[in-house]
Amino acid sequence: MAISARLGEVTTYKDITMMKKAALLTALAMSFAIAPLSAAVNLSPKEMQQVARMVWQNECAGTVEGLVAWNKGEGFPSLGIGHFIWYPKGKSGPFDESFPRLIALMEQRGIAVPGWAKGAAPWSSAEAMKRDGKRVSGLRQLLSQPRALEVQTEFLIQRLDAALPKMLRVVPANRRDTVRRNYETLLKSSRGSFAMIDYVNFKGEGILETERYNGHGWGLLQVLEGMEPGAADPVKAFGASAARVLERRVKNAPAARGEQRWMPGWRNRVMRY
Repeated sequence: MAISARLGEVTTYKDITMMKKAALLTALAMSFAIAPLSAAVNLSPKEMQQVARMVWQNECAGTVEGLVAWNKGEGFPSLGIGHFIWYPKGKSGPFDESFPRLIALMEQRGIAVPGWAKGAAPWSSAEAMKRDGKRVSGLRQLLSQPRALEVQTEFLIQRLDAALPKMLRVVPANRRDTVRRNYETLLKSSRGSFAMIDYVNFKGEGILETERYNGHGWGLLQVLEGMEPGAADPVKAFGASAARVLERRVKNAPAARGEQRWMPGWRNRVMRY
């Protein structure tokens, strides 16, 4: 999957950071080629732009600053338009770590990556990251390059492309047809594709045992399983199922995590699909 067009107007980090959000997203829209990315997720260049804008807005408020963040209450930084997780050295967690895979794809696509960005995250805390202005600034510069934005969008779409076989391997046989049917129905529209691309990046495939509270997962698999059968608007049914799955997650989450504070934003996000 390749995206060959380039953006000529914005070439430096200083240029990008001085742009207003709308102008920055316009620049992003200019950076895609004219062929669909994938045979499975078959999106036009305009639709690919929409994917990038939607995810970047949802995760980073559409800002360059948001491309490197350490969210309150989390033990890891989140990077890129999809807030890809990056665990510090010597640490791990229950959630899928995706930033190292993005870095590997960027290198495969010919993007120069600093050596220190190829291993574990170099910071042990949000405070340590804030003090390391040089590397934080360098990562924002790297991740906001037009070519890097293209590859991040490719990475997001690759994840959805790979999701169905992973889900079908773990779901009980009597529910496989439901999962496959709902996935394929949503994939028929750009709106449905956007919803699944955003959600699988947001909360994962739902296949990891570590991503469960009291045995209940909250990923794409659980949302597809919970969709209302025969809904007139499958995308709305997907959003409503996602809201229910996330509410169940919050209900079952350890009290110390205080996940209730995130639920209003999560609900608004999925109900906009």
